[in-house]
Amino acid sequence: MNGTGSAPGYRLCAGRVGRAHGLDGSFYVTGARPRLLELGTDVTIGERTAPIVRRAGTDQRPIVRVQGVDDRVAAEALRGQTLTVADASAPQLAEDEWWAHELEGCLVTDGERRVGTVTRMIELPSCEALEVASQPDGEPLLVPMVRDAIRHVDILARRIDVNMGFIEE
Repeated sequence: MNGTGSAPGYRLCAGRVGRAHGLDGSFYVTGARPRLLELGTDVTIGERTAPIVRRAGTDQRPIVRVQGVDDRVAAEALRGQTLTVADASAPQLAEDEWWAHELEGCLVTDGERRVGTVTRMIELPSCEALEVASQPDGEPLLVPMVRDAIRHVDILARRIDVNMGFIEE
């Protein structure tokens, strides 16, 4: 069950407005989450919510233009601002996929043994990983989001069961 761990009205970060591209109001998106930047998706930048009317570039360096941002000066004025998408408008995720905010705050266990709490998801070169706070003064534990490390995720119960034997090897 995916997409059910969010409070109503939750907004997902889709990236930040980067430098302008061309003269028509298009701009690069930095730190992009490409799945949230589809043509026609309503994005919010500051107080403005408008649909994406142009999507070009690559998933690594997307270029978008939103309705109402019609020239380079308007695009540059938005530079550095966060683009968000309503959780309800986000694409449906496949089985065994979750948004980072759904995992944050979940209790992490190895069977009956408490390991810690997820503080955030981070992107590593080879995979995504959960950063787990295990002790107030201890170093965070990184749990790779791979089948050998993650046994089960229950978003509704706010619990993730992991295989510490795999992680500690």
